[in-house]
Amino acid sequence: MKNTQNFISKQADRFLNELIILLKIPSVSADPSYKSQVTDCAKHLANSFKEIGLDKIEICQTAGYPIVYGEKIIDPSLPTVLVYGHYDVQPADPIDLWTSPPFEPVIKKTVIHPAGAIFARGACDDKGQMFMHLKAVEAMLSSGELPCNVKFMIEGEEEVGSGNLAIFVKENKEKLKADIILVSDTGMLANDVPSVTTGLRGLSYVEVEVTGPNRDLHSGLYGGCVANPINVLAEMIASLHDENGKVNIPGFYDRVVELTDTERQEMAKAPFSHEAYCKALDLKETMGEANYSTMERGSIRPTLDVNGIWGGYIGEGAKTVIASKAFAKISMRLVPDQNPEEITALFTHHFNKIAPNSVRVLVKPHHGGEAAVTPIDSIGYKAASMAYEKSFGKKPIPVRSGGSIPIVALFERELGLKTILMGFGLDSDAIHSPNEHFGLFNFYKGIETIPYFYKYFKELNSNP
Repeated sequence: MKNTQNFISKQADRFLNELIILLKIPSVSADPSYKSQVTDCAKHLANSFKEIGLDKIEICQTAGYPIVYGEKIIDPSLPTVLVYGHYDVQPADPIDLWTSPPFEPVIKKTVIHPAGAIFARGACDDKGQMFMHLKAVEAMLSSGELPCNVKFMIEGEEEVGSGNLAIFVKENKEKLKADIILVSDTGMLANDVPSVTTGLRGLSYVEVEVTGPNRDLHSGLYGGCVANPINVLAEMIASLHDENGKVNIPGFYDRVVELTDTERQEMAKAPFSHEAYCKALDLKETMGEANYSTMERGSIRPTLDVNGIWGGYIGEGAKTVIASKAFAKISMRLVPDQNPEEITALFTHHFNKIAPNSVRVLVKPHHGGEAAVTPIDSIGYKAASMAYEKSFGKKPIPVRSGGSIPIVALFERELGLKTILMGFGLDSDAIHSPNEHFGLFNFYKGIETIPYFYKYFKELNSNP
């Protein structure tokens, strides 16, 4: 890989400039007003595929936004790596909290990123990390050192649930045939503590609506006489956890796979500072399920959180009304072997059951996905571990993430393939938040590390 690494070093500035161009495209999949920009981003990505020399490049239309596909098959007898990523990004709101415009990338030095970080929506999630793979493959192709076949499948709807990806995967199993799936949409513990994500939580996402009177009412004339949907919703939500921080829904924990004491002890070896954690979030203390550490609460335990709540008058000044309706969006992070459809049904039944007769309740299910775990004794994990050790000079720590990438379980179910999660972001990179950023060290380290995965994956498959 010497020639590949030399190519990466020489082209570093160009790689960064190309990423900046990609980040300028506001490919916000959740907002229909950005529809043309999301489509433009797919076209831009397809052109990038062409420029590095991929074959059979397609902009595959779906019922939503397109999936961009490209491949390079150098020898059918060699292992094939399927790279997944997404080119869509989260909405940038609230805009006024950004220190620079979200779609005008700028490079700034930070305490954590003294070499600089690129600030823009999508910098870390997932354009910056997805683009590392494209540049790594370009480097291997340009130097004649690509050791495996490679296929790219980059979608435009990850941030809205990947609804059409499942259909695409089911209908294109032969096209997507591979030996392993490689994804960079996660993070690592620190720049000097590399890690490989071996587990992801699943997800059940719902929206609830509580309706009281048939119209907004004068709070003086009707207050104390009819149910206030906002008050009722607040009480119902408060009842969803018990005094020990456990989710208070019957059957919620029935399928939860409990880790052994040995597994929990291994997890505890990962470096973690409670003081630094609280300081970074400006908190005095953490909270959560009793008898579990902060790291365990955020990775191996299921959760329920309100992601948004609204109703009534929220404008300037006062308006004394009892609102007709109140709403909330609720997400439940799941662990093996919880089933998202079953959890959604349990939530729906329970939420309707605890509602007083004075209101009507509607639960609207949104997207979801299953949890996933990658064995650390697999060839894919071993290749990733060796790649990190080669580039960082130390073995990575296997960790479980609290986030969800529902398509990982989909890939295993439909394609029979495990996914290797080689993330290079940090928890402090503010993904989904204002001032999202991605360290230049991390960007370049990813491009440097990925080719070694291909090298070791081929070698381990030749000599398992």
